[in-house]
Amino acid sequence: MADILSQLEPIFRDVLDNPTLRLTREDNASNTEGWDSLAHINLISSIEQHFGISFDLGELEKLEDVGQMADLMEQKLAAL
Repeated sequence: MADILSQLEPIFRDVLDNPTLRLTREDNASNTEGWDSLAHINLISSIEQHFGISFDLGELEKLEDVGQMADLMEQKLAAL
């Protein structure tokens, strides 16, 4: 899990243009500066490209924070 977060952090830093961002499982669009709807689309696209996975719209609608995203990613990566 920590490995996924450590790999996500540079993606979030780049997309949100925040080089000092420290990503936690509790981060979400409501409590993270710069994470708006356009940034969300860019984050998902960058994550899918980096990890070689894809998310379904239904899966994305259920995610409430980075922790849930990382858990879903872990499941997807294990299935590869």
